[in-house]
Amino acid sequence: MSRIAGFSRRSLLRAGSGLGLAAFGLGTAASPASAAVPASQRFDLTQASTDLYRGKPLHDVTVQQGFAFDNVNRRLFVAQRRNGSADAAGDLCVTQLDFAGNYVGYMHLTGFGHGVAFGAQGVGSSTYLWTEVDADNGYGQRLARFKFTSGTTLSHTSSALTKYTPVAAATEHTCSIDPVNNRLIVRYQLGDGKHIAVYDLAAATNGDFSNPLADFKQPTLPTASSKFQGYAAYGQYLYVMTGDDYETNGKDSDGNWIVDSEITSIDMNTGTIKQGPVLTKAGSTLDFREPEGLAVYQTVAGDVRLFLGFASGLENDRRSNLFYKDVLV
Repeated sequence: MSRIAGFSRRSLLRAGSGLGLAAFGLGTAASPASAAVPASQRFDLTQASTDLYRGKPLHDVTVQQGFAFDNVNRRLFVAQRRNGSADAAGDLCVTQLDFAGNYVGYMHLTGFGHGVAFGAQGVGSSTYLWTEVDADNGYGQRLARFKFTSGTTLSHTSSALTKYTPVAAATEHTCSIDPVNNRLIVRYQLGDGKHIAVYDLAAATNGDFSNPLADFKQPTLPTASSKFQGYAAYGQYLYVMTGDDYETNGKDSDGNWIVDSEITSIDMNTGTIKQGPVLTKAGSTLDFREPEGLAVYQTVAGDVRLFLGFASGLENDRRSNLFYKDVLV
């Protein structure tokens, strides 16, 4: 049995009709930082990582981007650019895997975005995905929520979507879910850069973005690479990952691949860096090895884990790899 077969079945607040402001395509601009995220422990990023799986194929052969866990129904979803589609189109493929990395199903999304992060919300026995949508040059302008239905293709214009604009002035939105505390984490673009806002998930589902728990500009990340590769939140802290693949980085004078993948934790009540950037060598022996995505989940026993994703493999045969950290301080 997989190490994460003990997923929590703690109930989420049941999603309502998804109407409210979102039904009219209207969002409420987030207010200034309220610094009201309840205090929590955080992951010690210096601790070693544990393998979940390595070298698993997805539905398409492209590099994985973000991934997400449905913590109610114990499901895993991985997003990637759709095979044969240009980056600017924003066409995604979302593969469902079991926790050993075996293929379960897929869904194609047309005109959605890049897939750097997304959320999976369990509602009864169904999973609803929260993703970016309405791609502009490859990046989603708004958010969408929809039921994952394997084997189907969903257009960004589909009536099956509920769309949201959490921050009216933002030109891009992506999101992630803290499944332990039932919060929606939104990363959005304004003229001065990227910002982060935190919302109650039940309120957000009903289109209410009027009372963010936090809202701050993402701090400058003093990392070895400027390539942003994913984010996730647990409690008070946001975790972000940066880094490039081995082929881009090349080798050092001793002939070893240069590792620049780093993780940083940010206190969402202050908007400042708490720990890091910390170099991670999880999966250092992988070929290609590009950092791709972060996500959080909780076991039935109550253990919380921060997952790190990496792409590996040859071009036209990229593979998915997941590792996790579980030491809290």
